[in-house]
Amino acid sequence: MSAHPQQALRAQDYGFFGPDSPSWKVWSSPTSLIGFQRAVVLEHFDPFLAAAVADMRGIYTNPGRRLDRTLAYFLTVAVADGRTATEASRLLMRVHAKVQGIEPISGTPYSANSPESQLWIHVTGWHSVLKCYELYGPGPLSEREERRYWEECAVAAELQTCKPADVPRSRDGVRAYFEAVRPRLCTSERAHEGMHYLLRTPRANAGWAFWGISRILAPATVASLPRWMRVIGGFDQGMLADGITPPLARIVMQFGQWPVLKVAALRYSAPNTARIMRAHHAGGVPANARTVTPAECRARTPGLHAEDVPSRVATPEAATAH
Repeated sequence: MSAHPQQALRAQDYGFFGPDSPSWKVWSSPTSLIGFQRAVVLEHFDPFLAAAVADMRGIYTNPGRRLDRTLAYFLTVAVADGRTATEASRLLMRVHAKVQGIEPISGTPYSANSPESQLWIHVTGWHSVLKCYELYGPGPLSEREERRYWEECAVAAELQTCKPADVPRSRDGVRAYFEAVRPRLCTSERAHEGMHYLLRTPRANAGWAFWGISRILAPATVASLPRWMRVIGGFDQGMLADGITPPLARIVMQFGQWPVLKVAALRYSAPNTARIMRAHHAGGVPANARTVTPAECRARTPGLHAEDVPSRVATPEAATAH
């Protein structure tokens, strides 16, 4: 007999954060869909990421599957037990280890497991999901919850190649990080292609569900981005769209808080994410009703070899692969 979905997701423990964590609340909100689209669009302003995505072509050949797996990974790290999250990270590192190339603007090599670009991916993901939770969901977290959210963001970064000292641990730290990386952000023909493709994905390779959802989310995603990004990215929208989108999005997201509707919306566009979300909302108590740390999970996970553990040795500037 197969295991109950909830048992498979949190069979051993409550993972890294636990039921009372802001990360569970933010990442399981329907606003995370808008936040995720925001993140993958924003990420293309890093030329190394844009090069990796363009070279792999995964989002163009099978966008639904690629993006579903990426969102499922983020959600798994946030709400699954430690072993499940650690194994997902191990698989991600193995996939990324094969992704290397040359960034054409600078002529600099990239490697998908670079600490610098993994940090860019991680911070933009956690920041975008929180920002859209604030804009289109329940609103800002309490001061205490926000402090804990960024502490949890730093814990989740331990599963990737990010250097611990570089991971921001507060809203001010995130602002400082964005200010530090802005001088090297830019756009290009290939970045422009990726941004627009992710905002309004063509039906040919994505299917009707993903085609429709990308277009429904796009106005809210654009409204949440800085004006300078919207202008140089060529996807700016008018004041009318900016004005009517937030209240409409908040109404839709209120209905989307119901687990059954949330899972239904994901079922055809992001089935892996839908499965994890359904198991998360199923409830239940794991064998050990406590939280764990990434280091503890790596130490006790059978078959986790040294080459599978995220390396924090500096590598050439790189981009992650979606």
